[in-house]
Amino acid sequence: MPRPDALGFDLPGASGAAALCLHGLTGTPYEIRPLGEALARYGVRAVGPALPGHNSTPQALARVRYSDWLEAARTHLRGLRGEHERVFLVGLSLGGLISLALAAEEAVHGLVVVGTPLHMRRTLSLLVRVFRYIQPFPRKRRGSDIRDAPARLRHPGYDVMPLASVQQLQRLQRRVRAALPRVTAPILVAHGARDRTADPADARTILERVGSEERELLMLPRSGHVVPVDHDGPQLGHAVAAFLTKSRVHSRRSGSATLPREG
Repeated sequence: MPRPDALGFDLPGASGAAALCLHGLTGTPYEIRPLGEALARYGVRAVGPALPGHNSTPQALARVRYSDWLEAARTHLRGLRGEHERVFLVGLSLGGLISLALAAEEAVHGLVVVGTPLHMRRTLSLLVRVFRYIQPFPRKRRGSDIRDAPARLRHPGYDVMPLASVQQLQRLQRRVRAALPRVTAPILVAHGARDRTADPADARTILERVGSEERELLMLPRSGHVVPVDHDGPQLGHAVAAFLTKSRVHSRRSGSATLPREG
């Protein structure tokens, strides 16, 4: 059974705005909840579901395709749009990729992506292809990429990495790289400067390639990959809430042409 603090959340707000908050691969809503709490303090409803295959078993996750993650997030986003005047996307790592993919095809008022990997290191990509069939569930040797040691010890999530899921992540990366120019909503791109999982250079690439007129970059100097629960988490939470509530002045939703849905 998942820990109670790792379950999905729905934090109320009173501003007429809502944010869909998406966690990373093998993670849980726990790791994105601090950003949801910051948004709720600013009056923005924050909804953080568990993505398909998460809060279950690694074996269940290995059977999930990236299109399943996209469809689940799309359903939540459209539900929020039916209830609120303004909708935002907030994503960490895998959740950032999903947020970018959705923002390229759906109307949103703003988005924040944190620690979002556009590429996988070539050697790691080769290892994934080779070892997927030999050792499909390798154990994470160092735990989650969090520089704050106590936070790393209490962080929930799978202690193995399904390599089949990594391959699905790679397919989503390819889709997102092609879609970046179609993202036109105001965007804040944040990244931990000490991230060992996603190259901080990817943050600058996202910023350069999106079609958004309003774009900001925030590098967090003391944090690793899972910034919301790392040393710079409070700073990030404040920046996310300030950016998205500032973006609420945009009366026109930003959107773009619909991408073909792939399996």
